[in-house]
Amino acid sequence: MSEENKTETGVPKLNWDDSKMRSTYANVCNVSSTREEVTLLFGTNSTWHSGQQEVSINLSDRMILNPHAAKRLSGLLNKVVAEYENRFGEIGDKA
Repeated sequence: MSEENKTETGVPKLNWDDSKMRSTYANVCNVSSTREEVTLLFGTNSTWHSGQQEVSINLSDRMILNPHAAKRLSGLLNKVVAEYENRFGEIGDKA
């Protein structure tokens, strides 16, 4: 990396390129892992009635992370949820 791309502290400047990004909505998430990766599945449950015997989840996205990125994501999510709960109240568990 050239010196002109570093800040005064020597840390590289991040440029977030969102030109190929897409946005999707998910109200369901599932996580699995192996030694080498953590996989997150995102989807939508559009079931109207809670007493149904079978529920279909429309999966839309799969994110595969290495363990280091998964740990960073975990820390970021914990911080964001704590800030949310400080502003709006505790989020109840929904199983």
